[in-house]
Amino acid sequence: MGGPRTSIFLRQKKFQFVLVAAVVVFLIVLFPNLYDSDYEKEYPLLLENEQLVICYESNVDSRKALYAATTLSDVTDEPSTTQRNHHQQAPQQQSQQVNGTEPVIYFVTPTYPRREQIAEIIRLGQTLMHVPRLHWIVADDTNSCSEVLNSHIRKFGIPYTQLASPMPTMYRGRKNAPRGVANRRAALNWIRQNQKKTGVLYFGDDDNTFDLKLFSEIRYTKKVSMFPVGLIGDYGISSPIVRNGRVEGFFDSWPAKRKWPVDMAGFAVSLEYLALSPNATMPFKAGYEEDEFLKSIGLKLEDIEPKARNCTEILVWHTQTKSSKSPTIRISMDRQKLDKLNLGALLRRLESMGVNHISESEGTTAQAIVNGSVKPFSFWFS
Repeated sequence: MGGPRTSIFLRQKKFQFVLVAAVVVFLIVLFPNLYDSDYEKEYPLLLENEQLVICYESNVDSRKALYAATTLSDVTDEPSTTQRNHHQQAPQQQSQQVNGTEPVIYFVTPTYPRREQIAEIIRLGQTLMHVPRLHWIVADDTNSCSEVLNSHIRKFGIPYTQLASPMPTMYRGRKNAPRGVANRRAALNWIRQNQKKTGVLYFGDDDNTFDLKLFSEIRYTKKVSMFPVGLIGDYGISSPIVRNGRVEGFFDSWPAKRKWPVDMAGFAVSLEYLALSPNATMPFKAGYEEDEFLKSIGLKLEDIEPKARNCTEILVWHTQTKSSKSPTIRISMDRQKLDKLNLGALLRRLESMGVNHISESEGTTAQAIVNGSVKPFSFWFS
């Protein structure tokens, strides 16, 4: 029963098994992503644990003139010519902001809790206050809605939506985690759910710097507009290459086989054009978010509208504030005593923003300076 023919058959089966195993190993080495369990999860429109929580929302534009009349009268009894002219122009400008008919810019800002978060939001909000017909979508990478963040967004009077859109757990452990993707995907889903099909979509990070001219440039985007972004990569710039008013290529120090090697802040998309691609999305793949998103909307080179004087001006900068660890301050005393000083309210406010932490047992010991001499805080209560 176990003759030569059986032995040959077994050897052939063993050889086939070894060959198949070798091919599989070769494919895994050559294409490591092909058998990555997360690979198929990079591109779906919705993930099972992807969240879109609308925390706070306002569609009312309650911005006031930059210098209110009451404020000016308090400052001086005899306003200057410039101030008098502003008094006359302010009501008209405010009316244009609220009742204008220009396309709305949906400005999407991904953010995440860190000590610089509120400072960045304040700086960006001060810029956006000057832009009429803008809806600010702030998507926070957190599981819960931040009242502190909302209190600062709300005070600008800009129509806004605050979302809680945490990064899915499966991606947080990665060495190069795809930050900001869940936030932008949540904003895209909000736009779809609210049937926003007119206006312009723009992704603006909270640590970027924007020239106000940018907003008038992108407002009438027909399909996709593009423009240079300063402070990017080894070239210090990422920009389309334009000849005779047409985009023919890209100048970027990190090509990485990307069809669209652009920065997230370097393009704007018409919502009419976006609506033609209902499954458009952004992958959880660090470095390829822009490229794959623009692929998903079916962008063609001839569709691109160069802005910023045929991409010769820089209207947005990738300033990218570097995050630092929040310090711990040691205050070995009853903190209620600090309420007799300004420090009680001040330190509580900073803690609520995550700027620093107060501890009774660890950290840098808090001291005060009086007439050039270092004093312990108990100096005020002895």
